[in-house]
Amino acid sequence: MNTEKPIRNSAKALIIKDGKMLAIRMCDETGEFYLMPGGGQESEELLPDTVCREVAEELGVRVAVKDLAFVIEGMRGERWHRVDLVFLCEYLGEIENASLHGDVNQIGAAWLDIATLNRAALYPSRLRRPIMNLYGGRPYSVYLGNESMGDAEIVD
Repeated sequence: MNTEKPIRNSAKALIIKDGKMLAIRMCDETGEFYLMPGGGQESEELLPDTVCREVAEELGVRVAVKDLAFVIEGMRGERWHRVDLVFLCEYLGEIENASLHGDVNQIGAAWLDIATLNRAALYPSRLRRPIMNLYGGRPYSVYLGNESMGDAEIVD
């Protein structure tokens, strides 16, 4: 067992409104893609507080945290073993005069259509179909396992 890699909890927000989910729009040398808002939990910070803080910092949006929807891990490609805890959130509105602290590759935000989420460049890609199933009232798994580099795109 490798004990050199620290574990990092990351709280993510699944914000759904009118059949769409709010995502961070990113761009790097590979092109445009989308991520869920959220980030690392700080010491003595509860996960729902992490979600609210991160969404406010990255998108300038207020949310009400509801239930834990998904857990996905990432053990490769980063300095840490990442545990993403994805919470279903209610969109409450924009924060007036918000001071945004986005990632260097962040170029905005977008509302992605959940009906075609399986074809969107949303990462981790392993979340696409479960989000569609959750929204559609179909069965889905909460624990999605390890996010692998190059997970197959789901286009059915």
